[in-house]
Amino acid sequence: MMKFRSMRSTFNKGVTIPSLIFIIGTCFLSALYPKSTESILNGIKEFIFVNLNWVYVWAVTIFVIFLVYLMFSKYANIKLGANDSKPEYSLFSWISMLFAAGMGIGLIYFSVAEPMQHYSSEVFGNNHYVNRAKQAQLYTFFHWGIHAWAIYGIVGLSLSYFAYRYRLPLSLRSCFYPLLKDRINGKWGNVIDIFALCCTFFGITTTLGFGVVQINSGLHILGAIPENKFIYQIIIVFILISLAVFSAISGVNKGVKILSNINVISVIVLLLFVLILGPTVYLIGSFTEGLGNYINNFFDLTFSTHVYEKDTLPWFYDWTILYWAWWISWSPYVGLFIARISKGRTIKEFILAVLILPTLFNFIWMSVFGNSAIWFDFNIAHGKLSQFASDPDALMFRFLEYMPLSTITSFFVIVIIIIFFVTSADSGIFVMNSIATKNAQKSPKWQLIFWGLLLAVLSLLLLNVGGLKALQSMTLITALPFSIIVLLFIVSLMKALIIDQKYYDRNFSASAVPWSGEFWKERLKRIVSFKDNSSVDSFIHTTVKEGFLELQKEFADNGIEVKMNYGDNPTKIEIEIHHGVVNNFIYGIKNQEKTVSEYIIHEENLPDLEHNTTHYPKSYFGDAREGYDVQYFTKNELISDVLKHYERFLEIVSEEKNEMFISSNANQNKV
Repeated sequence: MMKFRSMRSTFNKGVTIPSLIFIIGTCFLSALYPKSTESILNGIKEFIFVNLNWVYVWAVTIFVIFLVYLMFSKYANIKLGANDSKPEYSLFSWISMLFAAGMGIGLIYFSVAEPMQHYSSEVFGNNHYVNRAKQAQLYTFFHWGIHAWAIYGIVGLSLSYFAYRYRLPLSLRSCFYPLLKDRINGKWGNVIDIFALCCTFFGITTTLGFGVVQINSGLHILGAIPENKFIYQIIIVFILISLAVFSAISGVNKGVKILSNINVISVIVLLLFVLILGPTVYLIGSFTEGLGNYINNFFDLTFSTHVYEKDTLPWFYDWTILYWAWWISWSPYVGLFIARISKGRTIKEFILAVLILPTLFNFIWMSVFGNSAIWFDFNIAHGKLSQFASDPDALMFRFLEYMPLSTITSFFVIVIIIIFFVTSADSGIFVMNSIATKNAQKSPKWQLIFWGLLLAVLSLLLLNVGGLKALQSMTLITALPFSIIVLLFIVSLMKALIIDQKYYDRNFSASAVPWSGEFWKERLKRIVSFKDNSSVDSFIHTTVKEGFLELQKEFADNGIEVKMNYGDNPTKIEIEIHHGVVNNFIYGIKNQEKTVSEYIIHEENLPDLEHNTTHYPKSYFGDAREGYDVQYFTKNELISDVLKHYERFLEIVSEEKNEMFISSNANQNKV
């Protein structure tokens, strides 16, 4: 019986079956007719890049502007989760994981290859050596900087917000809740998740395929394998996918987290090695100047379509537009993974970490490796290194030949690529299973193994017959419709944030009567005395309890059932009114400890206090709004305060626009 249960699937048929049909069908078509499929898909891709490149330019520009706006807006301190939620991971682990998932193998693959290809390109061929070097660095910064991470940031932020703030499934369909409401659970939601699953699979397959080729090429250059044969690629793929599956089964908290931390430490060690033993002064100076050059040209680069520069248009399509399409096509996968690890962060914290920190590291990394390669090419290799620009698989290893301990560092690079491969694959397996199961809390391990095997088999199939480029074109084509979907994410997110802010800023109604001043002598006595733990407990068990019991009886007389909940450590009593469709109404009082300043203990003209800790009764609410001190309230004032909040609650639930905030989802599983 236990074996049968372990084999049961959590796959959602409406998402998984159509996705697998499309994925396997496209891969086999690319494998059986690689040239024809590549020709057709390339034709579609070129049409999009030539005639609709402005869609990518405007979309990515809007992503950047929107995130910068949110970072400085009144919504910046909204948490990705309940108001009292805490981050699940340390800052270092969080940054490590999102960085490894976001860039991965590409960071190693293009760190030397892209600057060298720009440097040796005919587009910049008429320029002086210095200008070509500057242009190479500028465009590398542009393609790997804020714009790339803004794409990931929009998707990750939308997913985090709706998953943890609204308690919806961690799925792309959830990002449309303000626009589609409950229809996200139907066919429209399935279409969105199918699209995301296919994009994720194609993106990971092609990237991992190119990663295998680079590992194979590096091992061949180092003499570890005799030649670039397919049999070695099979061995590499199955070893790495096995590690990725094992890591995915271990879970995000173990395998993915540990490997990501190792990855970041490894790349920092390699970075420092090249920086210290390479042309150090040149690298620091070129990075500083390159950063200034990037800032000065930021808006020109952002809005440039090269429409007045006919000779550079092919280069623009093959680099900038291809990159924007590539990042967009990867964003469902990276966004979902970033969202999975970002619960408890504020919007400002999320944007700063996702937009600025990885961008800055990318700039340092690309400067150190790209500028070192250009410096070696001009000063030592005399142009020999740039001759390998057309062979990006081997370029990193050719560059390391000009560094000390080249054999050791080359093997170290292969190890880093392997770890990047595994972290990309394991987080990809995790994300694909999450999409296919509509974010099921627990899935059998065989499902993770299934996704790993599918990745391995199809990537090897395409590598063997040369169908990987066709699949890459397919991936880039899917970026066009998904860019429109992400723009709709912005509309949906903005609509939700406006309602969110108004919800928590909503004040009491004008009919709420403040304290009248009655029993002011008793209140003064309470003000000038600090409370200890037992006196606050006594207040809760007498004044609060009596008031709540009276309220419970009066509610019952009006046909409303009220439940009284009690708790210890700390002592608390709460009133709860259950609802089937909307959130439960909760008003509670708990014993809260606080630390006061040391000088108060020794101050003569202040209330006596023996220790720097005191206690007070604090209110709390079902929607995690911040409570306040109620120690000066009489029984009737407490009753009045509860009724103020209940009146506010009824006003909110009666307004249609607040549907998403009063959903009964919050009553089911507390996040």
